[in-house]
Amino acid sequence: MTSLHKKDIILYCVGNGLYINLTNRCPCDCSFCIRNNGDGINEGQSLWLANEPTLNEVLAAINNIDLRLYNEVVFCGYGEPLERLDAVLKTADYIKQKQPNLPVRLNTNGLGDLINEKKTAAMLAVNIDSVSISLNASNKCDYVKLCRPAFGEKSFNALIDFANDSKECFRDVCMTVVDVIGTDKIEQCRQLCELMGIKMKVRSSL
Repeated sequence: MTSLHKKDIILYCVGNGLYINLTNRCPCDCSFCIRNNGDGINEGQSLWLANEPTLNEVLAAINNIDLRLYNEVVFCGYGEPLERLDAVLKTADYIKQKQPNLPVRLNTNGLGDLINEKKTAAMLAVNIDSVSISLNASNKCDYVKLCRPAFGEKSFNALIDFANDSKECFRDVCMTVVDVIGTDKIEQCRQLCELMGIKMKVRSSL
């Protein structure tokens, strides 16, 4: 697997998926975040970046592997991918040029519109097939308390707006919640997702 330095892993694997690690930056400081408990998700593999890879370094890393070995490519590292919107867009375009039928997914906290100060869903959907959005709360108060976003209270509405935009743009949209929020909160999130017409998945916080 290609890396810039021992600690700078651009690409990593989870199952048959190829994951792209672009940044450690994130506008949230979620109380349950895996970053609070370790350096990576695979043993002996740190996803903390000493330096963000340039676009050319990301594309070079992709050139060094056989994309046909993977079932999907996922933008998901130790930060929010949409902190680097341009790199996401250009990398997704490059992947689709090489392997047009390879599914590409974005895992995001849904705050990309606030980060980039513009609507992003339609731009992303040109070469990204699906999006997974971290919800984790059914209302503004719970969201701010749990995810501690740098943008404050307007973050929750921005997330919901992005999810609604995504429903119109992407082939597949999923909202996710972490199991640690508890059964009642999970059910409240499920009801919200049903109202929005978006499927929901419960994921482990570990």
